[in-house]
Amino acid sequence: MSGSHHCTASVVNSPGEDLIVTAAHCLGSTSDVFVPAYHDGVAPYGVWHLQRIVVDAAWTDDSSPDDDVAFAVVAPLDGRTIQSVVGGYALGIDEGTSGRVTLTGYPATSQDPVTCTNHISSFSSTQNEIYCTGMTGGTSGSPWVTGDSPGTVMGVIGGYEQGGDTADVSYSVVFGQSVQSLYQEATSNGN
Repeated sequence: MSGSHHCTASVVNSPGEDLIVTAAHCLGSTSDVFVPAYHDGVAPYGVWHLQRIVVDAAWTDDSSPDDDVAFAVVAPLDGRTIQSVVGGYALGIDEGTSGRVTLTGYPATSQDPVTCTNHISSFSSTQNEIYCTGMTGGTSGSPWVTGDSPGTVMGVIGGYEQGGDTADVSYSVVFGQSVQSLYQEATSNGN
């Protein structure tokens, strides 16, 4: 597969079965693509194109770390939706600032994903943090998944320092009302 890898994203359940969530700093344009479960040069579920990107105006205006979350509507592939092919996570709003989460991300320097499970804590009133080693460049946007399989996404690597300035500590915006509003905008039929 040609092109460069720069972030991670995950599918979230939506009425159109066509939505991914990632960090806002990850999405530049609808020319970006989503390649679920990519490993060892193989794209087992295909290469999916983006139709629309939804970010908060505070991110667009000044790259506010408290708004470093984005949704993208994914175009169908061969007549199927992304969620019908790979499944999806529930979107967790107001899940709190403690508890155990699992992160799975795709480092830009590796052909395989890295996974870490640990407890989160509050970094600030708007950001959570987690200690996980190996979350290097390319893991931005990785979902913070809690609960039983398939689980609930309650954060993504992003926010403070665009997710962290070391490979051992990562950050996420606390998913609250602003993320819920973005989700509602992304699931609407608007442009």
